[in-house]
Amino acid sequence: MTDIEKAFAELKRGAEEILLEDELLEKLKTGKPLKIKAGFDPTAPDLHLGHTVLINKLRQFQQLGHEVIFLIGDFTGMIGDPTGKNVTRKPLTHEDVLANAQTYKEQVFKILDPEKTRIEFNSTWMEKLGAAGMLKLAARQTVARMMERDDFKKRFKEGQSIAIHEFMYPLVQGWDSVALEADVELGGTDQKFNLLMGRELQKAEGQRPQTVLMMPLLEGLDGVQKMSKSLGNYIGITDSPTEMFGKVMSISDELMWRYYDLLSFKDLGVIAEYKEQVAQGANPRDIKIELAKELIARFHDQQAAEAAHQEFINRFQKGAMPDDIPELELTTENGEIAISNLLKEAGLVASTSEAMRMVKQGAVKIDGEKVSDNKLLCQSGTAAVYQVGKRKFAKVTLK
Repeated sequence: MTDIEKAFAELKRGAEEILLEDELLEKLKTGKPLKIKAGFDPTAPDLHLGHTVLINKLRQFQQLGHEVIFLIGDFTGMIGDPTGKNVTRKPLTHEDVLANAQTYKEQVFKILDPEKTRIEFNSTWMEKLGAAGMLKLAARQTVARMMERDDFKKRFKEGQSIAIHEFMYPLVQGWDSVALEADVELGGTDQKFNLLMGRELQKAEGQRPQTVLMMPLLEGLDGVQKMSKSLGNYIGITDSPTEMFGKVMSISDELMWRYYDLLSFKDLGVIAEYKEQVAQGANPRDIKIELAKELIARFHDQQAAEAAHQEFINRFQKGAMPDDIPELELTTENGEIAISNLLKEAGLVASTSEAMRMVKQGAVKIDGEKVSDNKLLCQSGTAAVYQVGKRKFAKVTLK
């Protein structure tokens, strides 16, 4: 393979769809640095590993010598991205957007080279566009065209409201590509309509249309739904090393390979060797440990990765409890409290129904002893270590 072919193979790694592949290959063959754009609306202060799928791809382009533009959608963030939503998204205040944007900048440089990364805010050109410019931009598309979007179509069919300003979101995202003269835009598969809008607007402005590279949405710890903080199935890049290690080790063996494809920086040949080792009888747990250590080293450091691994061995392979168990006091009613209520109030589960489900699954222990009765009443005047699953502990004193 030529250097260009090797680079192209690496850029295709994990990608769901490239529009158009031949077009991207042609751009790479020119040997000129390309402008690679990816936009992020700062709708929450912290990033999780699902967000880093795109950032990792930006890093690949960066290492190949291309200009990476990390676009912070401070203007679009105040509109609210309608993608995948069945209701109108609540816009953020300008202060919220700026505060979240600052933490984004700090977090992305754990992956990207700050000296080679161009940070842009789309308010820079959108505010200059003004009301007249926005009206001209709105005139570029029809309502019928906007209703081709699956989420708009679904909401309209189900009688859900669609605010007029939501139609502006794809146009503004597309105009970002015009303003930046992007050669390539990265986005999730749920962004296809918006990404293609950039191509259309660039053509209309006489620019060479950007190539669209879409990455899949990373499944969360449950292996079913996409990683999301609201669903609680996420690994945050600001999670502690211990928490990050435990979460990675909790994913299924099958999902592990998906995470390797989308999150690991290891060479494709190394991952192929791992798969061969497992096929020959190696324990997938050992391969998963390597993934956990790689991710912790990226967002913390290698020493933290080794320490988290050792703690995992002490806690789960030797049956030891962690040293940093949170301690709290709970007040009982009439001298007793149901185990389901205790676990919820201790923050070990999200709801009493989850608590009862965990008891039924044999995932609840008191001082290391498994609980089998989800109607168990715990008495005041006692103190014990309560455990849910493999990672959640709390020392609770009942009053």
